[in-house]
Amino acid sequence: MTRSVVLGIGNILLSDDGAGVHVARHLEGLLEKRTDVQVIDAGTLSFTLAPVIEDAERLIVIDAAQLHAPPGTVRTYFGSEFDAFLGKPKLTVHEVGLVDLLDIARLMDAVPAQRAIVAVQPLCATWGSTLTKDVDAAVPEMASRVIDLLDEWPAS
Repeated sequence: MTRSVVLGIGNILLSDDGAGVHVARHLEGLLEKRTDVQVIDAGTLSFTLAPVIEDAERLIVIDAAQLHAPPGTVRTYFGSEFDAFLGKPKLTVHEVGLVDLLDIARLMDAVPAQRAIVAVQPLCATWGSTLTKDVDAAVPEMASRVIDLLDEWPAS
């Protein structure tokens, strides 16, 4: 069975920055019967996630990122687009940690072949424990994109 890991990234104390975590929490209930999927509230990341990424066959990252679009805009980047997206200057405040984790996986020759990021354009990342209206409204769309990816990607 293909093992998929969904990482919700963000700091829930910084308003829209916590979007990835909010989506991950939303997905936990929707995917609770999927034994092939592990949804992780990855918070602000940690090197302890390196083995989880290395063991995954599929990786989906959920995060708030600078998309140069209106707040609440959702975009998905796959495979090499995912890699190129992470290679751009400072698009997400968690990018350095995510790039580091993927570099560790590359060193171990264990980067998931199927990988994507589902990103939302934040409005603000100031102190606050709730998402802004536009980003909150994007949570179901982001969750739907994750589920679609899990259902549409071919088994490896």
